[in-house]
Amino acid sequence: MDYVDITNLNGFGFWWIGIFITPHLQQKTHRSIAPTNFTLNKMAKLKTTYFCQSCGSQHAKWMGQCTTCNEWNTLVEEVIQKEEKRSWKQSTEKKQPNKALSVSEIEIDKEIRIHTQNNELNTVLGGGLVPGSVILLGGEPGIGKSTLLLQIALEMQHKVLYVSGEESQSQIKMRAERLQHKNSNCLILTETNTQNIFKNISNINPDILVIDSIQTLYTDHIEASPGTVSQIKETTAELIKFAKETGTPVLVIGHINKEGSIAGPKILEHMVDVVLQFEGDRNHTYRILRSQKNRFGSTAELGIFEMLSSGLREVTNPSEILISEKDSDLSGTAIAATLEGMRPLMIEVQALVSSAVYGTPQRSSTGYNLKRLNMILAVLEKRAGFRLGAKDVFLNITGGIHVADPAIDLAVVSAILSSNEDVAIPQNYTFAAEIGLAGEIRPVNKIDQRISEAEKLGFDKIFVSKFNKFKKENRAIEIVSVSKIEEIYALLF
Repeated sequence: MDYVDITNLNGFGFWWIGIFITPHLQQKTHRSIAPTNFTLNKMAKLKTTYFCQSCGSQHAKWMGQCTTCNEWNTLVEEVIQKEEKRSWKQSTEKKQPNKALSVSEIEIDKEIRIHTQNNELNTVLGGGLVPGSVILLGGEPGIGKSTLLLQIALEMQHKVLYVSGEESQSQIKMRAERLQHKNSNCLILTETNTQNIFKNISNINPDILVIDSIQTLYTDHIEASPGTVSQIKETTAELIKFAKETGTPVLVIGHINKEGSIAGPKILEHMVDVVLQFEGDRNHTYRILRSQKNRFGSTAELGIFEMLSSGLREVTNPSEILISEKDSDLSGTAIAATLEGMRPLMIEVQALVSSAVYGTPQRSSTGYNLKRLNMILAVLEKRAGFRLGAKDVFLNITGGIHVADPAIDLAVVSAILSSNEDVAIPQNYTFAAEIGLAGEIRPVNKIDQRISEAEKLGFDKIFVSKFNKFKKENRAIEIVSVSKIEEIYALLF
C-alpha cells in the first residue's frame, strides 16, 4: 500500500479521504461506545454532594462559606446514593393521613415516666424517661458517658438492650463486673448496621434502647462511611422513627469535636428530644450532668456525680465537694452562694495576688471567665483605688467546675482583697452579689434560696446587696447589706 502525503492534499483530497474513512471510524466508535454507556448508566446512581458540618445543608459544589449558616470551611464532600424511603422496618400497610384537630378536641394523656434507679439523672430529665423520647448524651472522651449509661442499664429492672459499636462484649462485661451490678435484663449487642440492630430489636422487644455511639452506626440506604454527616442524619432519623412508633426510650451517646459541641451536624441536636452534656475535669473525680435541651422538663436542673472505681456515685450535697477543708484560716479564700440551675451551691473562690516578677503582670483564671476577672480588676483599680495593675492575679474555683453566675463577683473581689492585704476572711462568711462597672454592688436573683442554703450549712453571716429584696424573718444567719466595695473592705479588713 502506497502512503499519501497529506501535506500536499487540497480540500478535495480531504473530502475524498473522509468518504472512505468515516464509515470505518463510525463502526469502531459504535463498538467502543456501547460498554462505556453501560458503565456511565451504572455509575449514575452515585452522587457527590457537599454537606455542611454545622447546619447539615447540601451543596452541589464546594464553597469556602456555607450560604445557609454563613460558617467558613464546614463543607465536606460525600458520595451518596439516591435517598430511599426512610423506615426502620418494611411495612406494606398504607398509613392513613393525620386529621387536623382544634385545641379543644385534643385529649391529654397522663404523662408516664420510667424512673431510673439514679436520682440525679431523674432530676435532670425532669422526673424520668419519657416513652418514645430520644436522649442524646455528649461529653469529652473518657469523661464517663459509657460508664453512666451502662450503670443505668444494669440498675434498671426493665429489659434494656445495650448496643455498642466501639467495644466488644468481653470489654463491656469487664466494665459491668467492675460496676458490681447484677441485672439479667440487660442484653449486650455489638453491631453497627442499623438494619441488623432492628432485626435484633424485633426478636428481643426491649423496653429501653442504648446506642454507643451514634458516630459508629451506618445504614445501607446511604453509601457513605460511618460518622459522616449524611450517615448521622439518616441513622438518627431511623432511631427517632423507631422510638416514636414503638414508644421505646432511646439513649444515644454522641462524641464532641475540638470546639466542645457534639460532632456532626447541628441539626442532630434539633432532631432529638433531650440533649445532655456530661462535663468535668479529668484531674478531678467529680462530673456534672447538664441539660441543654429538654422537651419534657426544665433545662435548669443539674446532676453531680463522683467517679469511683466502682462507678459513678450520686452527690446529694454538692457543697461537700466544692468547699475544701483547712486547718486554719488562710488569706485569699472566700465562699460564694451560687446557683447551678435550680440548685443552690456553696463554692470556694481562691485568689492569689503577688508582685509581678516580669514587666507584664499575669492574669490567670480557672473555672471563671477571664474577661470578667479583668473587668473586676479594672473596677478595683479605677473605682476603689486599689493599685493592682502591677501585680499578678491568679483565680481558681475549687472542685474543677466552671461557674458563670455573676453572683460570685463579690466573693471574687473579697478573695482578691484578702490576698492583697494578706488578711484571712472567716470561714463562716459567705457572699452573694454582683459587681457593676461603677463599683456598685448589684442585686442577684433567687436571693432567698441562697440565704436558706447558707443558713442550712451553718454559715453565720452572708453579704448581699442593699437593693436585694428578701423575706425578713427570723433567721439563724446574719444578713449584711452593702452597696459599695468600700463598705465591704471596711467590714472585712
